[in-house]
Amino acid sequence: MIPANVLKRLRAIIGSPNLLTDNADRQCYAYDAANLIYTPEAVAFPADATEISQILQLANEYHFPVTPRGAGTGTTGGALPVQGGLILVTTRLNRILEIDPDNFIAVVQPGVITGSLKSAAAKFGLFYPPDPSSANFCTIGGNVAENAGGSAAVKYGVTRDYVLGLTVVLPTGEIIDTGVRTAKGVVGYDLTRLIVGSEGTLGVITRIILRLIPQPAARQTLLAGFTDLHFATQTVGRILQARLTPSALEFLDRTSLECVRELLPFPIPEATQALLLLEVDGHPHDVRERAEAMESFCRAQNAALVMTADGADETAKLWQARKLVSPASFKLNPHKLSEDVVVPISRIPDLVARVEAISRDAKLPILCFGHAGDGNIHINVMYDRQQVSQAQAAATAVKNIFVVVRELDGTLSGEHGIGITKSPYLGLELSAAAIDLSKRVKKAFDPHNIMNPGKIFVPPSISTGVHDI
Repeated sequence: MIPANVLKRLRAIIGSPNLLTDNADRQCYAYDAANLIYTPEAVAFPADATEISQILQLANEYHFPVTPRGAGTGTTGGALPVQGGLILVTTRLNRILEIDPDNFIAVVQPGVITGSLKSAAAKFGLFYPPDPSSANFCTIGGNVAENAGGSAAVKYGVTRDYVLGLTVVLPTGEIIDTGVRTAKGVVGYDLTRLIVGSEGTLGVITRIILRLIPQPAARQTLLAGFTDLHFATQTVGRILQARLTPSALEFLDRTSLECVRELLPFPIPEATQALLLLEVDGHPHDVRERAEAMESFCRAQNAALVMTADGADETAKLWQARKLVSPASFKLNPHKLSEDVVVPISRIPDLVARVEAISRDAKLPILCFGHAGDGNIHINVMYDRQQVSQAQAAATAVKNIFVVVRELDGTLSGEHGIGITKSPYLGLELSAAAIDLSKRVKKAFDPHNIMNPGKIFVPPSISTGVHDI
């Protein structure tokens, strides 16, 4: 419990309106997109790094947990206060501090909405490529904490590829700057890349220096439909081998397609078993040539349907449909276990085929969709947690999927992190020595284990639907 005298000191640091202790208020911050509930004892809205430093010094003095939180869009429970304590919300730190078009740099606070940064950069003719499906409401700070990716990762990479430097409040209260404002920098250990993807366990990010690139002059989006799932998954690797350089290469299996069919801007034949959503960008003449080459190539790979988006409206509808696959999947069942595995591109056909077999064995619908261009497939196991047999079958299916992913030389998470939902499976991928070293790094940063405790390493003691989302 956070003692009353500590709550009084917290109010003195951030102001009474910025500390919530009423039960109704606390419940609003008891969950994230993992659909699990852990109620904090209090919720704080600091205004700057100095206030955060004072809060963390207080947490070390009284040994209460502090859980950083952005917009709460994470799907692995990373922003859940699993050991109680204080939720530290960064939404007041929401300013774009600088866009420097001469040096292709943006400096932002963690509460900036990702889509807002993309729009602001575009006004200068610049482009911030990371594009998670939740870009219109997730925050840059959360993206950095989870090393978010998105559809553009096949060409442009993920969040860590654009983070040049950070200001971080360490769990013990010190404020440090890491990284650079330049294209190169190798002074000391690369603390920036260590903190990116650390899921809020090593400190609170308060300022982010990001690399921007020139905005592509033109884009073209295409859709290819296949009546054979194997042809569709094989085509992913062949497109990349053909050096057609897509800026996005997304995959939807038949079940995913059925969830969003009515949202697509043109009709899709009933026999379609899979879709590829492709985009090329660059100079207008080059885009036109590569889009035509992509269309011809897909037809040569037995695509039964190839459509080119006609204008901005059709393009927007195609991408909107793709981004709505996950929420639309609840048409199939009221609950799901959602995983974001990655396998080598050449193993995507094997992964999808084996997931189909797991679906048949579990007698549950399982969707495969996502960023096929970099091997990052989102797998959603749909079930009803009120039916015990389905909940057990779903949990078994997820474990079997993870085993298959490792057999295919893949990784358990491409962009959602470990949080609490995947921590029971950490040993499938990391050796005991690697896990022990990671724990020692955590202890060096956070000797009293006050910063987002219970994440990544400690298996959560929660019910059968261990990672229900």
